[in-house]
Order: sequence, then structure tokens, then C-alpha cells
Amino acid sequence: MNITLCSSLLICGHLLQVQRILRERFCHQCNNGNRFGVDSQHKHLVELLKRTAVHGESNSVLIIGPRGSGKSMLLNNALKELGEIKQVKENILQVHLNGLLQTNDKIALKEITRQLQLENVVGDKVFGSFAENLTFLLEALKRGDRISSCPVLFILDEFDLFAHHRNQTLLYNLFDISQSAQTPIAVIGLSCRLDVLELLEKRVKSRFSHRQIHLLNSFNFQQYIKIFQEQLLLPAEFPDVCFAGKWNNNIQALLENKIVEDVLEKHFSYSKDVRSLQMLLMLVLSRITVSHPHINAEDLVEASRLQIMDSKVSILLGLSVLEVCLIIAMKHLHDVYEGEPFNFQMVQNEFQKFIQRKAHSVYNFEKPVIMKAFEHLQQLELIKPMEGISVRTQKEYQLMKLLLDSGQIMDAIQKYPHCPTDVRQWATSSLS
Repeated sequence: MNITLCSSLLICGHLLQVQRILRERFCHQCNNGNRFGVDSQHKHLVELLKRTAVHGESNSVLIIGPRGSGKSMLLNNALKELGEIKQVKENILQVHLNGLLQTNDKIALKEITRQLQLENVVGDKVFGSFAENLTFLLEALKRGDRISSCPVLFILDEFDLFAHHRNQTLLYNLFDISQSAQTPIAVIGLSCRLDVLELLEKRVKSRFSHRQIHLLNSFNFQQYIKIFQEQLLLPAEFPDVCFAGKWNNNIQALLENKIVEDVLEKHFSYSKDVRSLQMLLMLVLSRITVSHPHINAEDLVEASRLQIMDSKVSILLGLSVLEVCLIIAMKHLHDVYEGEPFNFQMVQNEFQKFIQRKAHSVYNFEKPVIMKAFEHLQQLELIKPMEGISVRTQKEYQLMKLLLDSGQIMDAIQKYPHCPTDVRQWATSSLS
């Protein structure tokens, strides 16, 4: 009994360590593997940053790519590689700004002075007006030169949001300094908008170097499987070598399972975003327990089902039988009139036809009750009123549009608990 208890406690300890390591890897997007398809971009960025950090050459560059394509990962890897050079590590300052947090130039300037630790230089004056703040910061940067000044890296995440700031004053001054022989700075912008340059004013655009690094998720399915494997394997320094060996062997065996391959292929065709894969793995990891210490194919299938579950189908499963009947009536009207809008009166007439045929299985509701159910469907955004309709139109005759497709409705009907047989048959009939 004691041996079994000790064994369970030991496994529990190992699983806690596994969950801590893997969750940290998934949440912090630690890149402990290969950079698939971005080697040339990585080399270009490192070279650019070296020229600023080592030779005092000012630069500006935009890293552009869709969300989840690895822009931040590319930059962090480049900064990490740069930090390994002793000469650079002791001789460079970094300023990180985010367009979602620094919503105007005044907030951004305060953040810059805070990160450069300049707020104590002139006491409270630096936190005076926007003009004083800007003048002080520019003087501090312009007083320097390429040889004696410490290089500064300005990293602007959500760069396109800075372009919406009034007069683009911050961008103008940063790009202006990067074009002159003053304090060496590198301005690195990260954006998911391909048209980000079009957002810049002419005077700002003329001072930008027009260097752009484009990223796309260009890895193939075999590389995607490799990423899946790297995300789940335990590191060599894991305390219990025996447990780590069993875990890693189990992960290797998973990759040879056809069910696992099919699930991964489905996700790969849906999205190449590594963060989407990490979310899937987080759901898989949550199923690990002392009695079930290793991941299997069923865990992956269940996690996949939870992740790709249609939210609208889930809403339909929580509706009353009356509301489901109204949705089916709308589906038939949508099919008969080839997608034309409908109103409450048409839906009620369709429902009444069904009631007359199947009066023994479904209760005949009063009109106010049916109207209340119809309004509830609108609140759930399963239907919406057509745009440009006069507000004077009576509620019964206001034109509406169905926001569900036939597949979602049929999927929900099949899963609906204790759905009356007549209702299910009505849904599957091609014409009402």
C-alpha cells in the first residue's frame, strides 16, 4: 500500500514538473528548436542590428507578417544572438514600445524616458508638457555622435497604431535621428499590415530607410510535425532521466500513429499558426493525470474536437425546442427563396404549417411566445435585421437575415438532446 502511495506521489511530482516546463514553453513561446524558413530574414536582421550596435550606424526596418508568423520570435532570437557578443551586451540600450499600450505620443515619450532612465536627470521637468518632454529627449539623443554615444534600439510593436498618432511626431523624430550623424539608433517596427507604409505621412516616409523583412508561415507538413515534436519533448536536464526517457519515447510513438497524423494534418490545413498548435497542446496537457501519465491519440482527438467546436452550434444546443423549430423554419425559407431575407410573419406561417401536420408532437404556442423566442434568436445574433430598413416597419414585417448555414443547423439537430423525431424529420426534409 505504502509502495503504491509513494509511486503515485513520485509520478505526481514528475507530472507537475512536466506541466510547468511545457506550459512555460507554450505560453512564453520559447523557441527551443529550428527556425523553419526564416534563416535569411534572421541573418539580415542580425547584420542590421550589428551595424548599429558595433559600428554606430543608424538604421530603420519594418518586420511585416500575419499574426503568429514569428515576428517577435525572429526579433527576440536576433537580440539574443546580439547579446552574446560582449562588446554589444555592455554597449546597447533597448526601448520597447507597443501601440496598444502607448496610445499617443505623450505616453510613448514618458515610457521612453522611463526605459532610458532619464526621468531623474532634470527632476519633474521631464514629466512636464509634451513639448518639454520631446525637446529634452531629442536634445539628449542629438547631443551624441556615432563614436562616443551608446546605441539605442527602439522596438515598436503594433507599428501601424503609431502611424495613427496625431501628426506622427514620434515617428518623424525617430526616423529623422536615424538619418543623421547623431546618437546611433535603430528603429524596428513590427506590423501585421502589408499596407503599413501607406499610413505614413510624406515627411515621415521620406526619412524611413524602406527596409522591409516579410515573414510567412512557409514550413511544410513534415516541419509542422517536427515543431509538434519539439514542443512536447522534455529537455535533457529533466531531473528524472528514466521518466523523461519514457515520456519522449511515447511522443516518438505518437508521431507514428495514423490518427495523430490525421488530426495534425487537419490543423495544418486549417492554420499554420504555431500558437494555434500550442493551444491544442495546452488542451492535451490538461488531460494528463497520475492515473493517465502519458499522452495518447484519444487525448489529441478530444482536444482537437474542443478547439475546433463551432461556437454557433454550441449556442443552438442550448436553445428551446420552439427556438429550434423557428431556426428550421428559417432554414426552409432560406432554401425555398434562395437566400432572400424573411420576416417574423413568414417564419410563423412556416411553423404553423408544421404544427398542423404534427399537432400531436409539438405544442402550439401563442403568437407573443413565438415573438419572444424570435427576439431571443436576434439577441443571440443568430439572425440580424437587414441594413437600411425603415424603423417604422412593424416588428412582424421587419426583414431579417439568417446568420447560420445549413451544415451548422443540421449538425446541431443531430447533437440536440432529446430532439422530437418529427422535428428532426422536418429539418432533414428538403421542402417544408
